[in-house]
Amino acid sequence: MIPIWVYAGKKMSTELRSRQVPLLALAAAFSFVIMMFNVPIPGGSTGHAVGGAIIGIVLGPWAAVIAISVALVLQALMFGDGGITAIAANCFNMAVVMPFVAYYVYKILSGNTEITSSRRIIAAAVAGYVSLTLAAALTGFMFGIQPLLYTDANGVPLYMPYGLNITLPAMLLEHALGFSFLEALVTALIYGYIQKTDPSILYEEIKKSKRAKTRRAAPA
Repeated sequence: MIPIWVYAGKKMSTELRSRQVPLLALAAAFSFVIMMFNVPIPGGSTGHAVGGAIIGIVLGPWAAVIAISVALVLQALMFGDGGITAIAANCFNMAVVMPFVAYYVYKILSGNTEITSSRRIIAAAVAGYVSLTLAAALTGFMFGIQPLLYTDANGVPLYMPYGLNITLPAMLLEHALGFSFLEALVTALIYGYIQKTDPSILYEEIKKSKRAKTRRAAPA
């Protein structure tokens, strides 16, 4: 994760406008709060929404890497949630996979529609659902391969005792049938609000504005 964090910091310094800096802090706080509402899952983990999709769509995936990573690190240090030794794995799944998947799913589904189009709200909802489901599946995979990687001399798993046959279905089904719908709902509601109040803060709109300025500044 270290090179990803370094690169994300550099990208933020060039992509993030001054008016978006408070939003970055707000996004980290929002992700921190929404992840605190977690429910135990069979197989040794918990399920929860993340807020990674809406952060990736509004501020851009690289800004989301920093915002969600900060929330995850604070949770691990303050509450032991996730564990310190699992910070990098959690950050990869929720702070990298989620926002990037969400952003590109949203971008593909929304196409060239107007920023005020209702299709974009649907695209944001689908992006939230798909991104959290995929991140949960990847987490289940990481859990499930632990017994294959780390055992004692007698073949007893040192860390996670459950294999892929338990961890993958547990993580995937709980999220696909529950928490991913919550992520989709949260993403759609927040996106719809921003769409109506100030769509100019959206990452896509800022990129479009920058491209327009570059074309105007280019010599004839």
